[in-house]
Amino acid sequence: MIAFLFLFASLLSSTIIVESTPVLFVTPGEAVATKSTDECLSHLGLYGTNGDTYNVYRSSLECGALQSLDTAHLLPIQDKTSVVYIQEAGVDESIRGDEPEFSEALDKLVMLFVSYSERVHDSQSVFAINPDAFVLHRTPSSALISIPDVALSSLDTVLPRFFVPVLLPTLAAIPVPSKDVNRVSGWLSDLHFEADISSLIGDLSVDEMRNDIRYLTGEDESSPIVSRQSFTTGARKAANWIKARFEDTGGDCELRPFSFGYAPNVVCKYPAVVNTTGTIILSGHYDSRGSFGSTRAPGGNDDGSGVLSILGIARTIKNKGIKFHTNVELVAFAGEEQGLVGSRAYAKELREADANVTLMIQADMIAYHKPGEPAQLGLPDRIGTAEVAQLVANVSALYSPELSVGLTSACCSDHQSFHEQGYAATQVFERAGAIADPMYHNSRDLSDREGYDFEQIRSIAKVTFATLLHTAGFRAESI
Repeated sequence: MIAFLFLFASLLSSTIIVESTPVLFVTPGEAVATKSTDECLSHLGLYGTNGDTYNVYRSSLECGALQSLDTAHLLPIQDKTSVVYIQEAGVDESIRGDEPEFSEALDKLVMLFVSYSERVHDSQSVFAINPDAFVLHRTPSSALISIPDVALSSLDTVLPRFFVPVLLPTLAAIPVPSKDVNRVSGWLSDLHFEADISSLIGDLSVDEMRNDIRYLTGEDESSPIVSRQSFTTGARKAANWIKARFEDTGGDCELRPFSFGYAPNVVCKYPAVVNTTGTIILSGHYDSRGSFGSTRAPGGNDDGSGVLSILGIARTIKNKGIKFHTNVELVAFAGEEQGLVGSRAYAKELREADANVTLMIQADMIAYHKPGEPAQLGLPDRIGTAEVAQLVANVSALYSPELSVGLTSACCSDHQSFHEQGYAATQVFERAGAIADPMYHNSRDLSDREGYDFEQIRSIAKVTFATLLHTAGFRAESI
């Protein structure tokens, strides 16, 4: 934390605004279409929660399209900094304890930086940290903050427990094309129970999941992993271990670096046996976040559970000799806890290559089962493609009817990176409601505890796997 504060204190500097200075414009209200076709004005998206929503645009003062906006705030972007959106993750009151509400927690975070800057700058300093430089825009439930690029890597170590960061994109969000939405609607129309798919997904093994998570969390005494925070050696060891497990199943895997210092994304490909450019991605994130001030970040649920699900799917692909009619990628992202950094990089790379990603499903936090509630499947209430969420819900009714399905406000995860690049995407989550896991962002997020439900992980993995089989098309050597 001290290193982060020093970087923040020493790198932020006052900005002289000239016509070419990049700026953000924040306007209140629901999503609106840009009134100008001028390419110098980029609508980055709709942000905020609980009715306090606002549109964010990126531009410069010389852009003629700015007169089309009812501008509420002009926010200069400083050189060598990133703008990060933060909000509360969406937590159940049962786990809040004495954690302050968003606005109070943000005030304390600002004062933390201000207090530290006063100790590292003398009284004659032209610029020390001040709240206006750190917090660019705020509402009662969210904020836009400015972070030096070199300090972004440690952001998760100083944020209040329930704060989640999302790195603001630098280019306009791309709408999902109607042809891609129509494709998903076609899958919905054709969906019906298939006995072969039911048999294949039944191969998913809880025993193997239990062994996997114990290694990833360090609960297994043979595991060298203490933390999977994106900048630790443990994260790199986890990446290599995950890659090896995917390769055991026949995946063509690589470690893909995306930004200096971060552990890499793990990308494993299962090529189609027919001639097609179409690609379906199933993913989780293997990086983790622990308690404030702790070096331990086991991430048993967040998001070891999502990684378990795609490892289990990979093993069944091998065990049953499954070959797909669409290219399939199983991906474990890093950098999620710093603001979706790894998935942002990969989704951007795919968009720049004009990749034909027809479907993307992220599994994030699927293990916790609150006592007294039924096993559940939560789908995003706002971020993602509604038709994909409906497809997953309908598949669940066919193949995992034990799950109670509903919407969740829990935010945020790697499917957002793909959705903003114009790909049809959604997330699967453990609860139709707010986050209720008492070990969320906690160094005791282990698998050997009350509420960690391997059967629920398996049930949700069956849903994502069945969705893959229905949409990709396949043949199998063994049913």
